[in-house]
Amino acid sequence: MVKKAIAAGILAGLVLFAIFQQFYTIEEPEAIEASKAATGIGAGMVSPNFKLKNLAGEEVSLKDYRGKKVMLNFWATWCPPCKEEMPAMERFYKEKSKDVEILAVNLDPQNNVISFVKDNDLTFPILLDHDGSTQQTYSIISIPTTFIIDEQGLILKKHIGSMTYDQMQELMK
Repeated sequence: MVKKAIAAGILAGLVLFAIFQQFYTIEEPEAIEASKAATGIGAGMVSPNFKLKNLAGEEVSLKDYRGKKVMLNFWATWCPPCKEEMPAMERFYKEKSKDVEILAVNLDPQNNVISFVKDNDLTFPILLDHDGSTQQTYSIISIPTTFIIDEQGLILKKHIGSMTYDQMQELMK
């Protein structure tokens, strides 16, 4: 009986934490210089760099995208909300790729990611987090999770959960 109560308490705490993160949004920082900002995963912090391989086996670094806004999305092939937002992400990428880069970090590369990408006609870059280090660095607990990163590498916003095309447009403003 005590074990059930403890498990229920832990589960309730996790649910409250997820709800809090879903609605917790920090607005864009006031003109913070990237060179003076600390590295971390909070708004106004410099996004931690990573190097991951894309589907072609080429190494990609987040720093390669400095000078361009980035939508950094963490997802998995088995995740229903991730699957739900993929068509909107593809539409957004096709229409906005001159202004915004999408980097979709897959967290289950042991599954057939290439087949998933082909089946869904995805053209934005897919990166594979083989060892889970990037997931750990960005403290990804729930997926999909998306970070909006500005041209200097500063994190502007974090969104947990599936997004619509309109939400993507709003987040990128």
